[in-house]
Amino acid sequence: MRLFASAPIVLLLLAPALSAQSTAAPPPLHWGPAPAVFPRGAQMAVVSGDPGKAGRFTIELSMPGGYRIPPHFHPTDEHVQIKQGTFLVGMGDKLDLKQTTPMAVGDTGTIRAKEHHFGSARGATIVEVTAMGPFAMTYVNAQDDPQNAKPAGY
Repeated sequence: MRLFASAPIVLLLLAPALSAQSTAAPPPLHWGPAPAVFPRGAQMAVVSGDPGKAGRFTIELSMPGGYRIPPHFHPTDEHVQIKQGTFLVGMGDKLDLKQTTPMAVGDTGTIRAKEHHFGSARGATIVEVTAMGPFAMTYVNAQDDPQNAKPAGY
């Protein structure tokens, strides 16, 4: 009985330490240009994991207003949370902003593996994406893939 009677005292003594742990600021993100598979203009930061390796990862993608990601798909499910701005998401093989659903700060959603989808940023927008790596993105139309762009003069 004495053990249980002292438990509240122990919890009171631990409470400040537990509180300090939960309010500690996360380490700053290191932003840089998004990989070449994305249209130019986006910035990306790795939150956790390694998108280039097998296993769970989380990244944040920062996009300027008007930024568009043409129709594409991924080999794994993609879980998205909006951190800033408004992200317009549409399903299908053609980028049609009239057929999008706006996602606002705090909204979350999942796009299943191989589902064709596209997106656009309304204002400066940051999305957090969690998926299983290695990360892969296939454009529905090969000419939309920025990696297939021909150098100027061709």
